[in-house]
Amino acid sequence: MERELALEIVRVTELAALASAPWMGRGDKNSADGAATSAMRAMFDSVSIRGTVVIGEGEMDEAPMLYIGEQVGDMQGPEVDVAVDPLEGTEIVAKGLNNALSVIAVAGKGQLLHAPDMYMEKLAYGPALVGKISITDPIETTLTKAADALGKKVSDLTVMILDRVRHESIIKTLRKVGVRIKFLSDGDVAGAMAPAFPEAGIDLYVGSGGAPEGVLAAAALKCLGGELQGRLMPADAAEYARCLEMGIEDPYRVLTMDDMVGTEDVIFAATGVTPGEFLSGVRYFPDERAETESIVMRAKTKTIRFVRSLHYLPNKPLLHQSAMEERAAADQTA
Repeated sequence: MERELALEIVRVTELAALASAPWMGRGDKNSADGAATSAMRAMFDSVSIRGTVVIGEGEMDEAPMLYIGEQVGDMQGPEVDVAVDPLEGTEIVAKGLNNALSVIAVAGKGQLLHAPDMYMEKLAYGPALVGKISITDPIETTLTKAADALGKKVSDLTVMILDRVRHESIIKTLRKVGVRIKFLSDGDVAGAMAPAFPEAGIDLYVGSGGAPEGVLAAAALKCLGGELQGRLMPADAAEYARCLEMGIEDPYRVLTMDDMVGTEDVIFAATGVTPGEFLSGVRYFPDERAETESIVMRAKTKTIRFVRSLHYLPNKPLLHQSAMEERAAADQTA
């Protein structure tokens, strides 16, 4: 992939973040998500790729745009797989909370896992723990191994986990061994990325979340030198069959980084919508300007760029176009 693609991709996440940020705290997650999706889809037309969405807003009959299998880009550049989450954390934006992102990962054709829309058990960590812990171990064993590798006491570890009823058993064990717990209300991708940022103060990310978000987080961690191990959790026969249909022969096997994001190059970009662990949210200024902070990374070079941009909103025609399209779609639904 061309290195210039990294900066093209971050322009797409910036526009999606700018489109969804006005919905912060308004209690309308669907409008926030729709605004981000419309803006992201419009901006993709300017990106020099022949892209196929492998992780997106759903199947063709479920999503009007950025659906699985949709072609994106100007059809002039390299042939690539595209994974998107226009607004990772719709509830976060609706409630005015932290860690909402607009996210894209791009890899060569056939590299990204076509992850089914179901839960995935996850274990994510930074570079210091690569090759030293396993999702197949009991959580107590994982914590002991992690503490030894990091030169810490188990009680000095900080573990991040989504605050969900389904995690009661894990949380009980974490409390029993005495680690610090940092709960997330939402924001699975940001949570899994956090252990790779020393300033976040997170040693491990554990628990279950969406499988598509797991692939996006794995793409980020490949660029950051960390890892994510995953294991799909089909809830019933239909979800099991869905895995088989998507080419996953053993839905219960451990998924490695190579399984999820391939062995070649990956580009990852994210723009903060609301403030988070490592990115600021969209900030507005009186003169019709808005500031965004993004991260864009490439696995091949391990280059990590933080991009702070100041946007003059009247000069964003695609932003206004996507807003009008979203309002028209809302009127039709009503």
